[in-house]
Amino acid sequence: MLVKQRNKYRNISWNVKTFFTLLLRGKFDILHAMKMENIRNFSIIAHIDHGKSTLADRLLEATHAVSPQSMKEQVLDSMDLERERGITIKAHAISMDYTADDGQDYLLNLIDTPGHVDFTYEVSRSLAACEGALLVIDAAQGIEAQTMSNIYLAMENELHIVPVINKIDLPSAQIETVTHQIMDLLGVDEHEILKVSAKAGLGIHETLETIVREVPPPRGKSDAPLRALIFDSVFDYYRGAIAYVRVVDGQLRRNDEIRFLSSGKTFGVDEIGVLRLDRRPVEALHTGEVGYLIAGVKNLKDTKVGDTVTAAKNPAEALPGFREPKPMVFSGLFPSDSDELPELRNALERLQLNDSALIFEPESSVALGFGFRVGFLGLLHLEIVQERLEREYAQTLITTIPNVEYRVHKKDGSVALIDNPAALPALQQLEKIEEPYIDAHIVTPAAYVGNLMKLAQDRRGIFRNQSYLDPTRVNLHYEFPLAEIIFDFYDKLKSFSRGYASLDYDLIDFRESPLQKLDILINGDSVDALSMIVHRDKAYDWGNKLTQKLKDLIPRQMYEVAIQASLGSKIIARTNVKALRKNVTAKCYGGDITRKRKLLEKQKAGKKRMKQVGRVEIPQEAFLAVLQINREE
Repeated sequence: MLVKQRNKYRNISWNVKTFFTLLLRGKFDILHAMKMENIRNFSIIAHIDHGKSTLADRLLEATHAVSPQSMKEQVLDSMDLERERGITIKAHAISMDYTADDGQDYLLNLIDTPGHVDFTYEVSRSLAACEGALLVIDAAQGIEAQTMSNIYLAMENELHIVPVINKIDLPSAQIETVTHQIMDLLGVDEHEILKVSAKAGLGIHETLETIVREVPPPRGKSDAPLRALIFDSVFDYYRGAIAYVRVVDGQLRRNDEIRFLSSGKTFGVDEIGVLRLDRRPVEALHTGEVGYLIAGVKNLKDTKVGDTVTAAKNPAEALPGFREPKPMVFSGLFPSDSDELPELRNALERLQLNDSALIFEPESSVALGFGFRVGFLGLLHLEIVQERLEREYAQTLITTIPNVEYRVHKKDGSVALIDNPAALPALQQLEKIEEPYIDAHIVTPAAYVGNLMKLAQDRRGIFRNQSYLDPTRVNLHYEFPLAEIIFDFYDKLKSFSRGYASLDYDLIDFRESPLQKLDILINGDSVDALSMIVHRDKAYDWGNKLTQKLKDLIPRQMYEVAIQASLGSKIIARTNVKALRKNVTAKCYGGDITRKRKLLEKQKAGKKRMKQVGRVEIPQEAFLAVLQINREE
């Protein structure tokens, strides 16, 4: 047996002792080599909570890719946050061996995708590494906004779409209605739609057979120069950045000299392998195969998602679709104790190793001291980063109001991108301000269209069109300013539709708007951390609501505290926090009234001096007051 294995791998350049040591430990995958026509690369795309991770679990069980001892719910979701929230935050990939009913062995590469609109770019790159996609739709909820977005992404990448209706065993399942929705949207016949229950394990065998039968094998030229697509990357503290790749053309071998085309940097390949539940080294990855690449890369930013890996000596052209991850939401992160700033910096640097989309730079605030301005892909990304900093790195944070990035045109002809209201130039220097707009699709039951149209109108939405997916479900197409949806728009959307509506959006362009900087003054001093950029028509309403909210949050002092909202030098709203009063005349029992008056005047003068030198402590809740304001009129 060992002689046969040695003959089979006689061309391997590794030391024979090392090879057999890895083989005996189960660290070397001897079955990875497969004819290209027997490889199937596919993804599972779905709206949040439609059962994508559960279906992946059942496929792994059916192909024995996971032992019963290792099996658990959401086996591909490795982060605690993913399990708690029930969503996929980080993309995953795994290979499965499957013997089909036709007797042939197939290699199925499942490339899982993130499950939220914040990570659309990562989804598009994962789809670019596939030839097919399972489109999972909840039998009770039907087609959602993100479902449609994923369909369009799959079509752009020319994927073969296999529609799957999941959760058919639910009492509330509307199988016939959802079937007609899919038929109208995709133009498929009813017999092409799979009906499964991932939780109960129904229809899993039929799903695997459909993947083998309908998903096309990889396309590529094995004799062409190497081109491999990076669809994900992770950081290992001992091995450096590990890139997950799909070989599009050519072959990738151990000890090859490779180049990352986006950065132009060259590395030597230390190890390549295939992705099971763990990483298993192999000698080469061939055209159409999926695996990992370790090349001693010390920085995750060098293994950018969507980048092309090619041979250093014989480089090929880059694969299409690569772009730098661009933050859409910015917020200030400050330590609650200024002495903990180095710890916060260290935590952000370590977190950035596993999240290349996270960017930060130092920032100082008069109210909060020193901290960092951090860019995020969206609000969910912000929540995840904040929660990971608090959980994994024991950070106590003060988070400022999230803002979007504005394009500012000055009268001297210069243009600047501003993500912090405190950095906005003075009004007399401004020519115009442009804000980012998004293209949004809201899918909702027809009964809630009126409420959601009112919500969209209040948020400065521009109506484009509406279309009926079926007699009961409507797709509303709007364009919104991004700043109008980053606070509580999604919560309001769910509230007005009783949880049935869904939202998906894409950034489209910047447009000029009548925007102004709203400042908050506490006792005449501007609090830069509470400044914001608002639309002129909403400035007065915002000023009134925010000052009233701060009045409830700022504790009473020994002197009166004035809270004001201003546009430039113009005060548009004011409220006062009444002073704590001490009865200084309590000990005066009778006697001349002038004695009491002297005591009161002395108290008044003392409060005046205290107000001049005193400093109002603003609690953390005040900096997030804007998020709690009911923005509906």
